[in-house]
Amino acid sequence: QVQLVESGGGLVQPGGSLKLSCTASGLTFTDYHMSWYRRAPGKERELVASIDAFSYRTSYADSVKGRFTIWKDDVRGRVSLQMDSLNAHDTAVYYCHARHTRAISGAVYWGQGIQVTVSP
Repeated sequence: QVQLVESGGGLVQPGGSLKLSCTASGLTFTDYHMSWYRRAPGKERELVASIDAFSYRTSYADSVKGRFTIWKDDVRGRVSLQMDSLNAHDTAVYYCHARHTRAISGAVYWGQGIQVTVSP
């Protein structure tokens, strides 16, 4: 059974930092591109950051470039998101996402989501 378990969310003041982590089990971690998505209240789900399974190339939404950093640990099967200079617009439920490197596989998995609230 595949599980993606997020941790590290919570309440933080504007300008503060948080680190989210997602630990994967039940899958071959190195076969998956990993991403973080978020959904703010009343908004569509948004891709925040991604990291390529093989090249470790990263990409970010414009709204978080320069503030967020994604990286992964293939040994521990973990992907993390360091979030700095947080503001109210970053308040959302954040989801870990895994997509198999072989498109024909179609395997996609989601974590349960974790709340991040940025408030004074």
